[in-house]
Amino acid sequence: MDSIPRKKTRNITLGTVKIGWGSPVAVQSMCNTDTRDADGTLDQIRRLEEAGCEIVRLAVPDAQAAKAIGKIRKGTTVPLVADIHFDHKLAVEAVKQGVDGLRINPGNIGGRDKVAEVVNACRDRRLPIRIGVNAGSLEKHLLEKYGHPTPEAIVESAFGHIRILEDLDYREIKVSLKASDVMTTVEAYRLFARQTGYPVHIGISEAGPARSGTIKSSVGLGILLSEGIGDTMRVSLTADPVEEVRVAYAILKALKIRQRGVNLISCPTCGRTEIDIIGLAEEVEARLDHVTEPIIVAVMGCVVNGPGEAREADIGIAGGKGVGMLFKHGEIVRKFPEKELADVLVEEVEKIVNERKKK
Repeated sequence: MDSIPRKKTRNITLGTVKIGWGSPVAVQSMCNTDTRDADGTLDQIRRLEEAGCEIVRLAVPDAQAAKAIGKIRKGTTVPLVADIHFDHKLAVEAVKQGVDGLRINPGNIGGRDKVAEVVNACRDRRLPIRIGVNAGSLEKHLLEKYGHPTPEAIVESAFGHIRILEDLDYREIKVSLKASDVMTTVEAYRLFARQTGYPVHIGISEAGPARSGTIKSSVGLGILLSEGIGDTMRVSLTADPVEEVRVAYAILKALKIRQRGVNLISCPTCGRTEIDIIGLAEEVEARLDHVTEPIIVAVMGCVVNGPGEAREADIGIAGGKGVGMLFKHGEIVRKFPEKELADVLVEEVEKIVNERKKK
């Protein structure tokens, strides 16, 4: 369970994933494949699932893509969300093909009768509808009222869409309020969370390429999660979607909200370092990327201070000139030649992980 108190939100279910207060913050990503290519999309979904992705969103630009969801649905158990703009018929078809949820904006999907068709298609299975408000596509009257995409404008847009669904007596709702500006996004979610108990999907829209996007997302999502805001999350990067999942878990691990895989501790380089600590840390991180069991691993550059500074690690190595040592919870186990350190550490980590799995 989360170590940070969460805002109390309504509970909804998306496929096999429970969302809302009392459930873990779920990690989501979006395929960048052509949904009409069902086999290629399934390949990417499998890679995302292996990385820990719990919800996958699919773009549905036309009827062919909507119908392809049927084949995709048969090929995976991961909850699927259809991302649809403007055409309500695509939403209805996606539901027929077995999608687990929709991402639409009721205000631009058509008139009340068309929204009602979508809601009726979702009602029996209580499929969640995510209202996705984006600062870059706010309604004209809100831009005229506020002058630019302010947090208040974003929230007012969200409530406008919510009212459409509530008037149809449908409350299986999740909301996102994204902007590319970090603090605009943060303030919008704060404002929304103070006014309602609907669950929220958090993210920084168009965050950017892997490095800059990771930084912006870590700052924005870190702030929100630390305040208990966020029921599902996506790190939106101009990168392989698998990297989005990895960064999401890194953010959750840093806040001790969820633990998955290796938490790598490594010291910065300094004048006392006598081994290639940068190369060693990068090698260890890459070789342990497949580990899903939570474990704290340290790669330290100083045999004098390393074990003590990384006392909280389950296991680690510290290097000196031509030699290094293996330690567990700060206690030295034995010494090894420098060239063997990476192999020894990886082997020991895998031993620990395998023993834990047997218990």
